[in-house]
Amino acid sequence: MTHKILLSAFLLLHLFIIGAKVSESARIFTIVNNCRETIWPGVAPGESFDGGGFALRPGQSLVFTAPVGWSGRIWARTGCNFDRNGNGSCQTGNCGNSLKCSATGKPPATLAEFTLASLDFYDVSLVDGFNLPISVTALNGRGNCSIAGCDADLRTSCPNELAVRSNGRTVGCRSACDVFNSDEYCCRGVYANPVTCQPTTYSKKFKQACPASYSYAYDDPTSIFTCIGTDYVVAFCSSRRQPVCTYHNNNLICGDSTGLRPSMGKWWIMIIGLASAILCGQFLNY
Repeated sequence: MTHKILLSAFLLLHLFIIGAKVSESARIFTIVNNCRETIWPGVAPGESFDGGGFALRPGQSLVFTAPVGWSGRIWARTGCNFDRNGNGSCQTGNCGNSLKCSATGKPPATLAEFTLASLDFYDVSLVDGFNLPISVTALNGRGNCSIAGCDADLRTSCPNELAVRSNGRTVGCRSACDVFNSDEYCCRGVYANPVTCQPTTYSKKFKQACPASYSYAYDDPTSIFTCIGTDYVVAFCSSRRQPVCTYHNNNLICGDSTGLRPSMGKWWIMIIGLASAILCGQFLNY
């Protein structure tokens, strides 16, 4: 344990002195399962993410590299059953009959959405409903690199008319558009603009529980974030305040709920970073 702490401190001091080199050609994605059960993340398009689907046991993390220009979604599938050939299905987030996703997950599914460019755009969306909490933390970037996500479990407060149940428990919460299929709830027809499409009783309930997530189609101002040259940690069943870590240019970088990194004259931030590195020690064994 001592050598891990010293190594983490060394890496953080290295970053403190010279800073981290920003890569303009790729983004590092660390996908973490902090749930108490195995999940099967799906990614579309998934060429850079092990073909678009894989299993993550509780506490497990996987690291991927996506090129600038990639635009896609990451979500969790739950209650899956796949055979040795990767054929099967899931209770929520299903993307067909394969472990590897070639399409977006079937609602309800909490979505982490990304567009990677010289200026990245990212968000967490509840427009397709909710199945698991997600947080998206941008590390090592520049700009409005706020933490996006929904760390509340909306299954526990899902209205009966939106609830998806299996074996007596709620496993997902559908969107009002998915349930009622009306122009008003789906922001289409005469409601297909931000003036006429306004928050509904259901989207307000989602927004109250998860203020850093999209709650309906035109919920842009408080829900979409931008960052330059960043890496991403997509964590399932995590608090948005929980420390997270990523590797960048062979350096371990950690951040707290503000995404802060050590900088000159801010020793208290360095202490937070060191504590985060210790908490993220699992990455040293990856």
